[in-house]
Amino acid sequence: MYTAQIKITLRKSILDPQGKTVEHSVQSLGYRNIKNTRIGKYVELEIDASSQEEANRITDEICRKLLANPVMEDYTFQITEQSEAEVEQS
Repeated sequence: MYTAQIKITLRKSILDPQGKTVEHSVQSLGYRNIKNTRIGKYVELEIDASSQEEANRITDEICRKLLANPVMEDYTFQITEQSEAEVEQS
């Protein structure tokens, strides 16, 4: 069993109005040294796969086909293998 931790963000060339709103709000609290705030999505999946390579392939396909808009968003992910204790708790 593997865990995929996925981060999805708007491409750097795309204006992020939500990030700008948060940045202005944080600056209005007195934190003037905050710059280039971006807001994204975080998704975590448990994948029952026979290998890390298979978990990578499945995660990449899910990101491309469903989770990320390839025109506007970029994604990165990390795959970690769960220990036996973690699998039993699931």
